[in-house]
Amino acid sequence: MAGSNASLGVQLDNPPADGVTALRFSTNSDLLLASSWDGMARLYDPLRNSLRGSYSHQAPVLDTCFQDDSIIYTAGLDCLVKRYDFFGRMESIIGGHNKPVRCLEVLRDSGVVVSGSWDSTLRLWDPRLPQGQNCVALIGLPGKVFTMSAVGTRLVVGTSGRHVLVYDIRGLSSGSPEQQRPEQHRESSLKYQMRCIRCFPDGTGFALSSVEGRVAIEYFDQSEAVQAKKYAFKCHRKSEGGKDVVYPVNTMAFHPVFGTFVTGGCDGVVNIWDGKNQKRLFQIANYPTSIAAAAFSRDGTHLAVASSYTYEMGEREHPGDSIFVREMNEVEVKPKPRKAS
Repeated sequence: MAGSNASLGVQLDNPPADGVTALRFSTNSDLLLASSWDGMARLYDPLRNSLRGSYSHQAPVLDTCFQDDSIIYTAGLDCLVKRYDFFGRMESIIGGHNKPVRCLEVLRDSGVVVSGSWDSTLRLWDPRLPQGQNCVALIGLPGKVFTMSAVGTRLVVGTSGRHVLVYDIRGLSSGSPEQQRPEQHRESSLKYQMRCIRCFPDGTGFALSSVEGRVAIEYFDQSEAVQAKKYAFKCHRKSEGGKDVVYPVNTMAFHPVFGTFVTGGCDGVVNIWDGKNQKRLFQIANYPTSIAAAAFSRDGTHLAVASSYTYEMGEREHPGDSIFVREMNEVEVKPKPRKAS
C-alpha cells in the first residue's frame, strides 16, 4: 500500500503520473475512474487498493465517465471522444471537436454521450450508431466549455464569459432548434472565472465555484420565493501576514444521500458543507497539494480526493500526484438539525 493517513484516507497505489483531471465513482459498484494529463484513464478498486486496469487515450485526458463498470468514455486535448471496453479491450473513436474536449456526461435514460469543448459547442453522440452518423446534435455556445453537470432532465453548462446555460435534456437530441435552445441562460453570480458546476442530487438546483474562493448556490425554479433562497459564500482562504490569501475552488461533489457537499481548493483543503443550513460541517486539511478533483461513492460512504498540483502558482517544485480514498463518518456528512431558537 502506498500509504495511509487516518485523516486524509488511504492513498491508492499506482497513481496517475501527471495532473489528475477527473474522478468518477461507478453508480453500479465501488469502482473508481481517474483521468489525467499523462494520457491515461485508470480504473481502481479503491476498497482493495488495486488498479483493475488502465487505458491510454494517447493524449492528455481532460474528462472521463462510466457507461457501466466495463465501458468508459474519455475526452481530451486531441479533440477526440473515445469509448473503451476494459473487459473486451476494445477501443473506438466516437467523434471529435475542432478544439480540445473539456467535459463529458453520459445521459443515463437515453444512453447518449454529451461532450463540451473549447470550440464553444456541445455535441451529443449516440454510440449505437455508426461513426460519422452518430452525432445527433451540435449546439453552439457563447463560450468555451469549462464545466458541466447533469441531473434528472437537466444539463447545466458553464462557459467562458461567465455564462451558465440550463438545458432540458429531452429536447437536446430532438433535432428541433426550438427545443435545443437553453431553458435558462444566466450570468454567473460570481464575478470571476468559474471552475466547477455540480447539480443538487434532488434536481432543484446547482452549486457553482470560482477561482476567487467563492461558491454560489443557485435554484432552477425562477419564482421570486425560490430565487430569494440563493446565496454565495467565501471559502478556501486564509490570513497570512495580515493579508487574505484566496484559493481557487477547483472541485465540488454532492453526497448522494444527504445532499451535503464538499469543496476542494488549491489550499489542499476539503470542506464539507450543509448548503441548506449554510454552515460548514467538517474540514479535511493538509493534503500534499491542490485538490484537483473529488467524488463520493454511490452510497456516500467513501470520498475520493485527488491531490494534484493545478499550476495556480505557475511552474514550481510540487508534490507528486496522489489519490486518497477516505471512509466517511455519518456525523461528517449528515446535516445537523437546527437548534430551536
